[in-house]
Amino acid sequence: MTQTERNGKKQGDDVIVVRGLKNGFGEQIVHDGLDLNVRRGEIFGVVGGSGTGKSVLMRSIIGLQTPMAGEIEVFGESTIEREEIELTDLTKRWGVLFQGGALFSTLTVAENVQVPLREFYPDLDSALLDEIAAYKVVMTGLPADAGPKFPAELSGGMRKRAGLARALALDPELLFLDEPTAGLDPIGAAAFDELTASLQKTLGLTVFLITHDLDTLYAICDRVAVLADKKVIAVGTIDELLALDHPWIQEYFKGPRGRAATATIQHNKDVAKAEGTS
Repeated sequence: MTQTERNGKKQGDDVIVVRGLKNGFGEQIVHDGLDLNVRRGEIFGVVGGSGTGKSVLMRSIIGLQTPMAGEIEVFGESTIEREEIELTDLTKRWGVLFQGGALFSTLTVAENVQVPLREFYPDLDSALLDEIAAYKVVMTGLPADAGPKFPAELSGGMRKRAGLARALALDPELLFLDEPTAGLDPIGAAAFDELTASLQKTLGLTVFLITHDLDTLYAICDRVAVLADKKVIAVGTIDELLALDHPWIQEYFKGPRGRAATATIQHNKDVAKAEGTS
């Protein structure tokens, strides 16, 4: 049973649809004929080797990268070749946590959270902005006193959560996470995974998650897309991907790190089962 099924979310309603995507930089083609569907309410993982264009794919979907060819729809609306003003209502419906957090170093955490609010709702008064920012800070597991601090005063894990708070500022339906656990220690990474799963369930989010972290894939992802050969070569649950004989997939999921992740997840399942029957 997948995370989505456990949460009672409806599957089959596509929030993101990508068809025939082609991306390149000069003569270097990154994607060619890439197809992808992301269903409402799922945590959708994206993996691939270096240079396969995982972040480029995300940037194409949210309109920051103009593809050479192809079609992209989010919530049934095209995001390609449209003026920024035409995408305003659509972009309010998603939030993005870029790799590293991408916080403004000269703004406090609270001010960073307020950036999208000020952009889309310039008439909000300061008291309400402060109230919303404080709520988002606490929502992401940061202490209440983190709001007045600057990013440089926070640990790496806290900066990730501050970036997540900003991504959630507009109460989005769709959340993009680019390598959210990169650079975190195992305990911090596991805590961020738990936070992501909890927020997805509580807020009814659809999550598009780029990661190299096998523990994250096993712990919270409903389905995983594998990028290779300039396209998506496979999409499925971990068990479905493990059944495929593609060399990269086998090496990625069944290599030493993959075996360790599998053993950890199985151990956690055994512990949960034992506690449930005790």
